[in-house]
Amino acid sequence: MHRAPKPATLATLAAAALLSCAGLAHAQKGETVKIAMIDPLSGLLGPTGQNQVKTFQFLVEKYNKGNAAGVKFEVIPFDNKLNPVETLNALKAATDQGIRYIAQGDSSGIAMALLDAVIKHNERNPGKELVYLNYSAVDPDLTNSKCSFWHFRFDADTSMKIEAMTTWMKDQADIKNVFLLNQNYAHGHQVAKYAKENLARKRPDIKIVGEDLHPIAQVRDFAPYVAKIKASGADTVITGNWGSDLALLIKAANEAGYKGRFLTYYTSTVGTPTAVGAAGEGRVYQIGYGHTNMGGKTDQWGTEFSKRFKEDFVTLSHWHLFEGLSQAIAKAKSTDPVKVAYALEGLEFKSFNGDVSMRKTDHQLQQPLYFTQWQKISSKYPNAMEDSGFTLVPLKEFPSYVSSTPTSCQMKRPG
Repeated sequence: MHRAPKPATLATLAAAALLSCAGLAHAQKGETVKIAMIDPLSGLLGPTGQNQVKTFQFLVEKYNKGNAAGVKFEVIPFDNKLNPVETLNALKAATDQGIRYIAQGDSSGIAMALLDAVIKHNERNPGKELVYLNYSAVDPDLTNSKCSFWHFRFDADTSMKIEAMTTWMKDQADIKNVFLLNQNYAHGHQVAKYAKENLARKRPDIKIVGEDLHPIAQVRDFAPYVAKIKASGADTVITGNWGSDLALLIKAANEAGYKGRFLTYYTSTVGTPTAVGAAGEGRVYQIGYGHTNMGGKTDQWGTEFSKRFKEDFVTLSHWHLFEGLSQAIAKAKSTDPVKVAYALEGLEFKSFNGDVSMRKTDHQLQQPLYFTQWQKISSKYPNAMEDSGFTLVPLKEFPSYVSSTPTSCQMKRPG
């Protein structure tokens, strides 16, 4: 027999419901969540940063039409000129404006300096904590020895990308001699380190016939580096270069008639597809969390973006960022960075490349990766990059459980 609840019980339930709704409303009253983007917007790597500003602008408009939390987003770009001091100045300017979400991705060296500054700020300013949303800085140390509760990475780190890349290489019998050419900073060092470790484990017969590092965003003529590659007898080059450093490298290799493979992270970034051109057909590859022929909304938004900005829609980790952040705000029923950070931990959500999850242990997004090859467009893969007539065609997908790598993170959480 059902008994009517006592009046006190009804009152308690009503109060709880009101509190619940009030908490939900706090994050859904059209509140504006400001995000500071701190990256190079000028100099040789400026085109990459400017493309990312446009990507943020495009996605803000999409997510402001509706998102899980009902909030509005605003992204304020700051030019750090790829300089640590300028980065810290930009961070100060952002916090002076009351911005508490910081986004950065171009350069792991800058990322290390920024993370250290965010940690110090949060220690000194309880109640005004910042959360660092990393969309492209892929040094594994950021989620291992340097891991922090305040940092979340939406890209796949170098250990994950090299794990997938070398898994593909393992079955390519014609790869015998490899040259490692990378930018001389944290990211470039890690690409070389993990490539050597993985190849020694999976294909010990492959010889590392050369290794070189060059200054980031300073080399305008890569002909001397290409000459070293050719002289080494390498049939394959592994490079984590990005921006002008990859575009100019491929351009120099084409001009010198080098016929070997380039296994890259960032063929899709601004200027590189044009540099690769027809000469790179079948020779240039990319490992990444997505590609230009994924279908569905990715193709739809990519076409829309290209028509509007006359550039390619490539930094899709921004998409992860907005989807994850809006769902975390909805889950936390708050825009407070501390509550949102806790809500982001372990969050599982669907993004452009399928089901992904923010690993609680180290705040590294677990996601599928794709190994792609530069080929002519076709009826099956029609999305030309930079109007080149060529595109990145998927050769192999690596599910999250394959691309995932272990972490040594020993995270300390507030409180």
